[in-house]
Amino acid sequence: MREILLFILTVWNIIVFAVYAVDKRRAQRHAWRVPEKLLVMQAILGGGFGAFLAGKICHHKTRKWYFWLTWLVGLLIDLGLLVLILR
Repeated sequence: MREILLFILTVWNIIVFAVYAVDKRRAQRHAWRVPEKLLVMQAILGGGFGAFLAGKICHHKTRKWYFWLTWLVGLLIDLGLLVLILR
């Protein structure tokens, strides 16, 4: 069961990373964007690691304080989930 939960958490973080990367690409092309509410919710709902990495690697949403706060909360939630899964 642990392996399945770790797999789900990993896949979710990859998806969140991809959504942030797609949003960055769309921003560069002045195309339709992913709503910020969705980006925030994904980070808080177990995608903090993926969101943080995407922010750092893609240089996306790094100037907005509330995204930094969201990433920190998301990372703490991810850490808590890892502790629960690995117990």
